[in-house]
Amino acid sequence: MAAYEKLQQVLDWAVAEAGVPGIVADVRDGDRTWFGTAGVADIETGVRRQPGEHVHTGSSGKAFTAATVLALEAEGLLSLDDTVNKWLPGVLDVNGYDGDTITIRHLLNNTSGLFITGLAPEISHRYLTRTGFIKHRFDEFTTDDLLRVAVSQPPVGEPGERFAYSNGGFHLVGAIIEKVTGNSYAEEVDRRVIRPLGMTHTYVRPAQDKGYPDPHPRAYSTLFFKDGVDPAAITPANWESMMEDPGLAPLDVTEAGTSGGWSAGNVVSTTGDMIRFVNAMASGSLLPPAQHREMWTTVSTEGGHWMPHARYGLGLFEFDKEATGGRTVRGVGGSLWGSWFLAVGTPDGRQTVAVHTNTEWKSWDLMFKVIEAALGVSIGS
Repeated sequence: MAAYEKLQQVLDWAVAEAGVPGIVADVRDGDRTWFGTAGVADIETGVRRQPGEHVHTGSSGKAFTAATVLALEAEGLLSLDDTVNKWLPGVLDVNGYDGDTITIRHLLNNTSGLFITGLAPEISHRYLTRTGFIKHRFDEFTTDDLLRVAVSQPPVGEPGERFAYSNGGFHLVGAIIEKVTGNSYAEEVDRRVIRPLGMTHTYVRPAQDKGYPDPHPRAYSTLFFKDGVDPAAITPANWESMMEDPGLAPLDVTEAGTSGGWSAGNVVSTTGDMIRFVNAMASGSLLPPAQHREMWTTVSTEGGHWMPHARYGLGLFEFDKEATGGRTVRGVGGSLWGSWFLAVGTPDGRQTVAVHTNTEWKSWDLMFKVIEAALGVSIGS
């Protein structure tokens, strides 16, 4: 379709110049649909990417966690202003944290003061280099493991003081969901989000899963630090400079465990299902009005070493209107070994695009180019 010629050019650019093995873009624009690809799903066989592939959505799973909590609040089973100690007594009362002052809301909008869990030496040490990844690729993390890591470093601020992107906060929320309901996190997400939205190709990935249903692309990673890097020396400000040589061949990481994501991001889906999900979250068609307003009460991410031009709600982001020319653009995104996912759209649900690459995040340029070509919104220019 001629209207998406520019978007196809972006996909081609991603493969030719940005180091992406294969990329897909799925667009809904009113009654029109468009699906485009570039590159390959499998470097060895040259098989092309296709509609309906099952992919890991990374931190997009945080939005499923937030939506589940908001559904529980709507039923009167909990409140966003409940403290962590109300549901998980003592879990946060270590290393300078105070479970009586940190609330569920703080956890969901990343203002709890919890440190940036992705930089925890207990995690980064295992997967720091290619050699480490190969050794630990099938490791499984229990909930207790994840909660222990969440508080293993001191706070980076007081509750409500500043934004710091913390997987650990969402792991605590996952544990609260299980405590409140008596069911597993996966069961509650399926019951309150996935099934109501008719997302028939979406699920929370079980801890023991090491592969994906067909069809799926192979996953390729270059997300490794240089040999000899000390995990303790990695900071939000210097981590990019410590990454390995970008000219190295990617490692096939398709078969690997992702239980370390859990309630902070371990959802497998398709671009079509995720468009349905983002439309529901952006427009408010799943949650009652009060909970929808809470989801989109955003905080500044400035100074948080995170995505530029964005504000954070509860598990989702919204671009600053000053950076979009006044238009509202909302969505989810996530990256991990061998996968980068983005789905964004307008609150009326008329325009949405979902994108996936079978390698991790490369640069903000790709995201901004996709949004401009698909939605006609130029971010920050």
